[in-house]
Amino acid sequence: MEDKSTRYIESVGRRKTSVARVRITPAAKNSFVVNEKDLETYFGTKELQMIVKQPLSEIKDKFKITAKILGGGIHSQAEAMRHGIARSLVSNDLELRKELKKAGYLKRDPRSKERRKFGLKKARKAPQWSKR
Repeated sequence: MEDKSTRYIESVGRRKTSVARVRITPAAKNSFVVNEKDLETYFGTKELQMIVKQPLSEIKDKFKITAKILGGGIHSQAEAMRHGIARSLVSNDLELRKELKKAGYLKRDPRSKERRKFGLKKARKAPQWSKR
């Protein structure tokens, strides 16, 4: 028989090329582990830490949150983790969906870098053209 303390909810958050697999487990206080490091070590700036914690600001429940993040830059990873946390919270309690959706935490930001085309220097930048 499964113990209630070992129950967790897993979900995936994405942004650009970052993918975050997030697990939330009910706990006595909020704690974060990202790629086997604590939140302050992995996300060095207060801004990135705040982005990750945004979905939890309105919730009274406390969770132990663990995440495995792959790909992308550090800012993109923080937003992917926020997306994953928000999805997990909705799976845990459907009443949260309305306020999390309104805040924009359930939206997957699909914008990513456009591929480079042949004959061009970047995705759309062409080599300098001269008439003669």
